[in-house]
Amino acid sequence: MKKKKGRVSKVLKTIASSAVLLGLLTACGGGESSSTPAASDEGEAVEVGSDEIAVGILHSLSGTMAMSETSLRDAELLAIEEINAAGGVLGKQLVPIIEDGASDWPTFSERATKLLQQDEVDVVFGGWTSASRKAMLPVFEENNGLLFYPVQYEGMEASPNIFYTGAAPNQQIVPAVDWLLENKGTEFFLLGSDYVFPRLANQIIKAQLEASNGTVVDEQYTPLGHTDYNTIISRIRDSKPTVIFNTLNGDSNVAFFKQLADAGISPDDITIMSVSVAEEEIRGIGADVLKGHYASWNYYQTTDTPENKEFVEKYKEKFGADRVTGDPIEAAYIAVYLWAAAAEKAGSTDVDAVKAAADGIEFNGPGGLVKINGENQHIYKTVRIGQVQADGQFKEVWNSGEPIKPDPFLENYDWASGISGAIQ
Repeated sequence: MKKKKGRVSKVLKTIASSAVLLGLLTACGGGESSSTPAASDEGEAVEVGSDEIAVGILHSLSGTMAMSETSLRDAELLAIEEINAAGGVLGKQLVPIIEDGASDWPTFSERATKLLQQDEVDVVFGGWTSASRKAMLPVFEENNGLLFYPVQYEGMEASPNIFYTGAAPNQQIVPAVDWLLENKGTEFFLLGSDYVFPRLANQIIKAQLEASNGTVVDEQYTPLGHTDYNTIISRIRDSKPTVIFNTLNGDSNVAFFKQLADAGISPDDITIMSVSVAEEEIRGIGADVLKGHYASWNYYQTTDTPENKEFVEKYKEKFGADRVTGDPIEAAYIAVYLWAAAAEKAGSTDVDAVKAAADGIEFNGPGGLVKINGENQHIYKTVRIGQVQADGQFKEVWNSGEPIKPDPFLENYDWASGISGAIQ
């Protein structure tokens, strides 16, 4: 069917203060959206009326990463529903068009192209792995589209067509290493999935350890979806680390942690710090297996803010009492609100206008105050380290005390001067 999309007027009422909009958005309820999410698996365009705004959602809803990414879609739909219930954006209702990246990086590129060129969406919320982001990046730059990417990553990037609402390395990886060196030990075993994020994250960790008298006893990578970790576990036994820094992604974490427990290696023996295991992954792996291990994030379901209490209640009411929230879920949720605030401030959904208006926008999200840094389109975030408890939730054991300015290129760290972002 042919899409009939009304063009957004260039002359729209400008909200003088983004704080006014944010207050309205935060106060809105979780009523039903007037727009039904539209999936377009057959590649057909979706009808969008002149009083509606098409927005894309692009995550892995199948394949090895679906375990993690499906909940990000749900969080984005919840935010869209709330915003629509409060009057929409620029007086228009948001119509989400959902695509499946299928845990396949070329598919992410193809689906992003479809959303921008065929559906003519004004913004896309999507991705998880850095491989998916890297695959989408040229599509957004060539089409002057806008991607809000909601997951912590390795840094060394600042695209003019991407807003990064997950942590930069100085907001997750670097403080986690500092905390481990001070509290848990100096001999690190680096274990990751074999793609850009773990490899570049480990470049950062190795440079930081070298500057801090830490050592790397071994460094191993396995393909996404890998399930046999017996050989890796043997290497762990032989190298005798005090810390395993874990950058595995997706359902490989299920296999690794269960096989490690079966091998009799517990948190009392070796501290494991993960940066891609949140509450959703704990559900899939089992709290009994993960109890006592650690993760570094900016948000936990247990984060103590009034906004988070409301967010968790709404999320569970919408998707089920057994569902959990987590850092990437929260980062996906606030991404929709930050884009909406920038569009309202700009008085337009035009990409260049939204980017120009975004600098300095603040939002009291579930994880606390965040603010967009217009220089690199990342956001200020509070860093938190948590330990997995028997109930599958995290007990926060350390936090940064205030939102940390994003430093994606680690320009403020002398030891990082030789890190270029190239995979070695």
